Amino acid sequence: QVQLVESGGGLVQAGDSLRLSCAASGRTLSRYDVGWFRQAPGKEREFLGAISWNGGRTYYSDSVKGRFTISRDNAKNTVSVQLNNLQSADTAVYSCAAANPFAITNYNCDVPGSYANWGQGTQVTVSS
Repeated sequence: QVQLVESGGGLVQAGDSLRLSCAASGRTLSRYDVGWFRQAPGKEREFLGAISWNGGRTYYSDSVKGRFTISRDNAKNTVSVQLNNLQSADTAVYSCAAANPFAITNYNCDVPGSYANWGQGTQVTVSS
């Protein structure tokens, strides 16, 4: 089982950017497809995007496409998400999740149940 830890969150102003990272321990992250989700207070968990185990495929929610970018560095055992032009509506806890290789497709990438391992999340707060 892989353990995931997110980092990079914080308090920023509207229009700023952040880069969040998801680091793995226990097993190499290169064995897993990885997704990013967020959850704001009082709201359901929201899918942001996902990347395949080798970085060959990426999927994004329409709500963040063009503004958020997911990448991975398997040599460093990390997956990152670049958050640009942040707005107050982006305030949430951001979490990464890992699924077995080839498990994530265009049809299930946005389903939390498709992922077996989750990090604790990192808080992103955007002030307007």
